[in-house]
Amino acid sequence: MDIETFRDYCLSLKGTTEGMKWDHLCFMIEEKIYVIMSLEEGKLSIKCDPDEFDMLVARPGIKQAYHMAKRQWISLDSLEVLPDPELKSRVAESRTFVLRKLSKKVQEKKN
Repeated sequence: MDIETFRDYCLSLKGTTEGMKWDHLCFMIEEKIYVIMSLEEGKLSIKCDPDEFDMLVARPGIKQAYHMAKRQWISLDSLEVLPDPELKSRVAESRTFVLRKLSKKVQEKKN
């Protein structure tokens, strides 16, 4: 998947905004990041299910995300590490994990 297709997909998720933080492109819901990407390196980090963490980091091109909560964030070396359908699914899941931490009122509005 190329960066423009990826960006379009992220922005298609309800309530998503984009912005730059720490020289990285971020996709957020209510200013809470669920995808952070280095445009320079092409690497991205997403939130994951801690129960799937070990299985995910055992795959080539995936590791623990630097400076993020251990076992809750993974880093992908590029957009090509995962097949497009799985990448989309994992991004949507990352959004859901972040959304669940917000108030019920916000969750109802953004779901």
